[in-house]
Amino acid sequence: MVKDIRAKILSNEKIGPMYFRMRVLFPGISKSASPGQFVEVRCSEDTDPLLRRPLGVHRTKGKDEFEMLYEVVGKGTGLLSEKETGEKIDILGPLGNGYSLPTSEKGSLAILVAGGIGVAPLFSLAEKLCQKKIKTIVLIGARTKDLILCEKDFKEIGAIVYTTTDDGTCGCKGLVSKLFEDTLAKNKAKNINVYACGPHVMLKCIALMCKDRKLDCQVSMEEKMACGIGACLGCSVKVDSGNGAINKLACK
Repeated sequence: MVKDIRAKILSNEKIGPMYFRMRVLFPGISKSASPGQFVEVRCSEDTDPLLRRPLGVHRTKGKDEFEMLYEVVGKGTGLLSEKETGEKIDILGPLGNGYSLPTSEKGSLAILVAGGIGVAPLFSLAEKLCQKKIKTIVLIGARTKDLILCEKDFKEIGAIVYTTTDDGTCGCKGLVSKLFEDTLAKNKAKNINVYACGPHVMLKCIALMCKDRKLDCQVSMEEKMACGIGACLGCSVKVDSGNGAINKLACK
């Protein structure tokens, strides 16, 4: 059930060079939100910036709390990073479609591929998969060591984690798509489910690799969203329908 509420900020901590994790009070969020969904956050009390910012549901805690992991990239997220514990912000959600979990738990393998801030919505998914005793491998890619996020958190919930960086300062050196290819070569599970979130170029590469291997693959598309509910038509994404390219809305 979608709600528009004034949510109380419980914490807002800096966890990286330009990365923050905010925890808020949102009644009933654990029942209404599924991994992969997002919320629309109003960053200012006035009209500048006018539009809300879409942020993934990073993690639910208890029945009434959830976390958002975000990167400061402009005025809106900059203002969000300055919010303090006890303040209230306007949040609309949960929105969008969550991930579909593997239909069979026995013998299943889930591979989660995250590029940079793409770890944000994948963490709650990893929690759900690990709770169901599904073997979960998380691949995290970033430009350099300081930009690798949530590696320890994923390990603490029982996921197997591998990292890769462009400069080789953490894990292996190279793109996360190469790490994904190597991981597939080492794992021969019959039921492999792939989930990915990150830059479009990465998502396209992962999706094509899965298509060639006939693997189930779900990706989270990130676009600028004015409304988050499909009314403004501003988050159009061109996708392959099998009979040519068509446009779909990322928020839906």
